Amino acid sequence: MTDHTSGKLGEDHAAEAAAVDNAVDAAAGAAVVNPGSESALEAELAAAELDGADLDLDAKRLPILARVYGVLVLLDGLATLPILVLSTVYSLREILEGRVHVDAMSLTFILTSLHAVVLIVNAVCLTVFGILLVRNRRRYAARWAYVLMPLTLADGMLSLALQGLGWNIVMPGIQMIILIVISVTADPSLREERRLQRALRRMDERDDYESAVAAGMLGRDQSGKGYIQLDFFNIFWLFTIASVGGLAIETIYHMALYHGELQDRAGLLWGPFSPIYGCGAVLVTVCLNRLWKANPFLIFCASAVIGGAFEYATSWFMEVAFGITAWDYTGQWLSIDGRTSGKYMFFWGLIGVVWVRWLLPRMLALINRIPWKVRYSLTTVCAVLMVIDIVFTLMALDCWYGRIAGQPQDSPAAMWFGEHFGNDYMAERFQTMNIDPSKAGLM
Repeated sequence: MTDHTSGKLGEDHAAEAAAVDNAVDAAAGAAVVNPGSESALEAELAAAELDGADLDLDAKRLPILARVYGVLVLLDGLATLPILVLSTVYSLREILEGRVHVDAMSLTFILTSLHAVVLIVNAVCLTVFGILLVRNRRRYAARWAYVLMPLTLADGMLSLALQGLGWNIVMPGIQMIILIVISVTADPSLREERRLQRALRRMDERDDYESAVAAGMLGRDQSGKGYIQLDFFNIFWLFTIASVGGLAIETIYHMALYHGELQDRAGLLWGPFSPIYGCGAVLVTVCLNRLWKANPFLIFCASAVIGGAFEYATSWFMEVAFGITAWDYTGQWLSIDGRTSGKYMFFWGLIGVVWVRWLLPRMLALINRIPWKVRYSLTTVCAVLMVIDIVFTLMALDCWYGRIAGQPQDSPAAMWFGEHFGNDYMAERFQTMNIDPSKAGLM
């Protein structure tokens, strides 16, 4: 019986090996017939390697320390989750019934709320993770370790911002180390599998890129329904260029109107960016993408309405969230609460026509001159820096508002912003903004 079973297993392994060899031979034969199909050969090799991998990892027992850790995190998750949920529900009820008064727009309240959400999600994931470790599900445990890593990092960062540097970040640090070790030891093939999948995806993207270049449609919507392909690469660079270009135009316009007075009209802490223009350009692009062949008057009317609504919403948000009045069109023609006016809606309409009919094709040609080898890495780095700039700007504005409103700035984050971005710095950087705490929170 044993010999028969061994022989059967040997035949199965031989059949699997033969299938992999046949796939590799077929791919190699296709490459010989068509020398330009190198990507196809690489794809077949990668697929064959994945198919031939040993997926029966659950037959190998996890180390005893990993299983003990699984029991601990399972118990921790089961004990912590109901406490966190009940505490959150109790706090919300106290706030809604008026027994506890909080400033919902304060940085401390926002960070505390985010921390509570992260802790609840983390407790749920730890419970699942512990079950997988106890049941020796190596592959799934490794994947859940990757899920828990960013949650653990967020827990540590939020704890650092709320409580400062101390023992509070020791446990997230230890947990991060354990998760890294388990992710490597539980399923060593998972990292290689992901690398191969990324390679396959990159080959597909390269093929699409070369096909678009050959057809003269790089960056264009190849379905024909719109002008531009609304992917992250195009949208991000349109946002960035419009942020810089809009700031330059507004600065020149102010200098011409006020006899050469130079005013810093930037909208972020760092860099020559005005995100209002960037967001406006993206909004107009997305909404009018399918109207690029339409009558210019239709584009003008649609852009005027979109731009006016966007300007109104932005002004309302800045006032309600931070008490900031960045512009006031009260008394102008067709002024709507001073947040937008007929004059500037007319300008938005003109900008929309010029953007869709003249600027967008040239901007698209410009950003797609970024070489293939660096376009995604460069875009990722710049996008991360832009997100950091935006997040720090919002936090600095919130702390500025809190200081003017007389709110206690006792959290480590608020004290850090007060030290590095005090009232004088903020007033000099954002020269067009005026903060009135009495306006914040008013609908």
